[in-house]
Amino acid sequence: MTAVHGSVPRERQPRGQGPEPVEREGELALFVELTRRTAAGDPALVMLEGPDGIGKTTLLRALIAQARAEELRVVHTTAGQEGERLPLSTAHTLLAGLDAEVGRKPLTAWTHVDRMPLTAWTRPPDPAGGHARSRGLACYDVDGENPSFGVLAELHEVVRSAAADSPLVIVVDDSEEADTASLRFLAHTARRLAGLPVLLALARRSGADEPALNDVAALPLCRLVRPRPLTSEGIGLLTLRLLGSETDAAFQESCLAATNGNPLLATRLLTALREERLPLTADHVASVPGQDIHGFRLRAADLLHRHPAVTVQAARALAVLGDRVTPENGARLALLDSPVFARSLLALVSGGLVTSNSDGSWSFSHALLRNVVLGDMSDDERDALHGRAARLLHDDGASPSDVAEHLCHAPSTARQPWAAAILRDAAREAVLRASPVRAVELLRACVPEDAEEAGDPSLLLELGVAEMRVDAEASVRHLTAALEGATEPKLRLEALGALAEALTRQGQVGRAAVLLARCRSEAASTASGSADPQLMEAQLLIAASANRAAYTELLQTVSFDLSLPGDTPEQRALLATRAVISASRMDRVAEAVAAARTVVRRSTATTDAPAFLGAAASGLLYADLPHEAEVVYQRLVIGVDALLDPGYRNLLALRAEAHQRLGALGEASRASTAALAGMTGARATPFEALALAVRLHTLLDQGDLAQATLLEAGISDPVQDDCWQWNEVVSARGRLWLAKEDPTRALAHFEECARLQAGWQRTSPAVSPWWYWAGRTHLALGDRASAVALAERAVADARSAGLPCALGSGLELWAATMSDDRRPALLEEAEQVLMGTRAALWLARVRVARGQALQRLGYKKAAREVLRQGWEEAYGVGSLPLHTVAHRALLATGARPRRPVSRGPGALTQSESQVARLAADGRSNAHIAETLFVTRRTVEVHLTSVYRKLGLTGRRELRDSLASQGLHDAGYGQ
Repeated sequence: MTAVHGSVPRERQPRGQGPEPVEREGELALFVELTRRTAAGDPALVMLEGPDGIGKTTLLRALIAQARAEELRVVHTTAGQEGERLPLSTAHTLLAGLDAEVGRKPLTAWTHVDRMPLTAWTRPPDPAGGHARSRGLACYDVDGENPSFGVLAELHEVVRSAAADSPLVIVVDDSEEADTASLRFLAHTARRLAGLPVLLALARRSGADEPALNDVAALPLCRLVRPRPLTSEGIGLLTLRLLGSETDAAFQESCLAATNGNPLLATRLLTALREERLPLTADHVASVPGQDIHGFRLRAADLLHRHPAVTVQAARALAVLGDRVTPENGARLALLDSPVFARSLLALVSGGLVTSNSDGSWSFSHALLRNVVLGDMSDDERDALHGRAARLLHDDGASPSDVAEHLCHAPSTARQPWAAAILRDAAREAVLRASPVRAVELLRACVPEDAEEAGDPSLLLELGVAEMRVDAEASVRHLTAALEGATEPKLRLEALGALAEALTRQGQVGRAAVLLARCRSEAASTASGSADPQLMEAQLLIAASANRAAYTELLQTVSFDLSLPGDTPEQRALLATRAVISASRMDRVAEAVAAARTVVRRSTATTDAPAFLGAAASGLLYADLPHEAEVVYQRLVIGVDALLDPGYRNLLALRAEAHQRLGALGEASRASTAALAGMTGARATPFEALALAVRLHTLLDQGDLAQATLLEAGISDPVQDDCWQWNEVVSARGRLWLAKEDPTRALAHFEECARLQAGWQRTSPAVSPWWYWAGRTHLALGDRASAVALAERAVADARSAGLPCALGSGLELWAATMSDDRRPALLEEAEQVLMGTRAALWLARVRVARGQALQRLGYKKAAREVLRQGWEEAYGVGSLPLHTVAHRALLATGARPRRPVSRGPGALTQSESQVARLAADGRSNAHIAETLFVTRRTVEVHLTSVYRKLGLTGRRELRDSLASQGLHDAGYGQ
């Protein structure tokens, strides 16, 4: 389709004139600007990009109208039409009229020479012999992928000659459908618009990756326009223009939800409502995803049935197979020959129901249209088609999840043996991907609802395990049926353990304890010995963390013997869970540490589950050994599959907490951010709740109050109380309110956290720092007595249990409650305690507090020395608030700190790094001074600073240190 100025364009169906563009004021204003610029003799280039139905064609139509209003000459075409598949066919269609107007032989005189490749185009032979050359385009042997420069220059000459007569507007719709040679011509012309009164306007579908069009879009002259979906107000205006009726906000919002603001779909929906004479109310527009819109469904179904039966058959096959259907699979499912299926799809395309994708596959224009076709079939028809689709995909080697998608909609097929095996494989994948809801859906598809009692015990066991976090009652019912039907000893033990875990999650600890005793009895009479009961008990302890009442009752029921040798994976699992609970309750902490170290030392990746090794690492974390815990977490994070292991996010959160306790704020930030990827606070799981708390603490340590506030705003309020991880969120929220100078609100959170921690028996001061920040809050409110009580309790508990980090922070809090003359002694003790740990941030806090105390007592020299250490350490860990406090305290002592000095290679200045590399190469100080044109004293000062920043004792260690950092050979500092 092409049109020259003054002609009437012939649009492709179903595109009609339609209403005027809605909410396109910005685009229309741009078109006015560009056409006027072209009329004045300047070039212009614009590309419209967006999905199907967004209104690109309507906007191009408006551009053409504006150009004609400016009395500009217009040529336009829609690429990819039937019969335009040969090289330069789109360019030929677009420029044929221009070629004739500028006095050339019309392009329509081109012919295709017999027995030449389809890429070979030439002109008719001259009557006198040979080929005409002077008045035609030199297009001999056109390469469909890479036409010669001469060919492109000849085509561009047509444009240039036409523009010399009068300003010209060239419009190409659906440009991504053009042949490659034509796209090369368009890009060639776009690059050579300078000095020409030409406006080139192209439209392409979003996601179309055509190199030539990408080059055009990247040109400095190009104005890229991406029309946005309609808003609810825009749909109201469209309704007014199309139907002449004003509508309320509810109707507009319903239409918006149904069409996603797509102008084409909105127009069709409104037209359907008008034709069906339905009232324009929200009741007739279902906004719930997955439901059909009544009027739209009727209209679309009517359009579908206007086609022949084979076309309807093809549409149904396409609807069943879903998005991006290949022609081969679609034809096989529809039981049609490939040519018939292809013709049927073209008919659906012409009706606006189906679109072709760049990879050769086919899809419905919108999910609502697919739902219309699916709803047009009977239950038996859908069952049969989905069953055939499942078998077809299975025979083609599709993944179990793809095949299972169809089996879920084909109950008559799902219970066949081969189908049940596929569903179970897909369910196992879903469990690994932490999608228990999907796993339950898949497994229920192959379990007859009226014959659950007589079902396969192993299948019922899988279903019951998957249902634990989805449907507790159904889980107990199916696991009970599995236990009653199981005859194999190993399967019975598995069913016993799973049922006991499900009952524990429900709070039925008494029944779970009975099953545990039964498991011990049955295991003793089998070859399994007592291994399975030990694993079962460990699983119960972990399961109880999802139910506080069950957790409390279970701790009074089971033993906490920490003397197990840890020779078997089952023993190590039980030992790890006992160790973490003992450490959190401050019960025999030294024995818990020994037990956790035994588990870590003897466990292997092939025999021990990551969950239990992570429990052992948490035991070390709660025993105030975050550096040991971090090593284990790192080992686990590296070893598990980030995509398939459901505990991966939990490990990231725990590792982030260990980093945060060590003061490695950068690592804590990265780990917690990774644990929260793709998650919203309102839908956080318990493990993500822990990551939320760590992220909040880290942001506050770094001084990013704005980001912390934004993160906290997305957390559900009140937080859940079904697992201990939410306690930490409450604590982090309290600290946030303290940072925002609202101690009253902060204290309410800390009091709630204290209640929750006591309920979960997490009484060790090393479990959570809530008590420290609560003490700070009491001081902010002027309640010194309450702060003293918290500090004294923490110090006493930490001394008795041997918790150095908790002891150091407790002494620092206690010192804050004392008079000026009593503070230095407590802070000096805290500093000595923390120097034996790797808790860099807590040590920096204590040093800054000690320096402030010394300064207040008048010991300025001693204060400067201590404050400078804390100042540098705060900068090194990235704690901006603490670094700021230390800086102000240093200024108060009369010091004039020039720049923060951190540790490591990143702290070296350019001069220091140059001196360091020369010294590492064995150069003497005199040689270094001569090379860098400095004095020997300057070299000595630089080397002393290098040794201090890198933690070295002399020149011998320098070369190895720089080499280990990859800085020696790379020329660090150049």
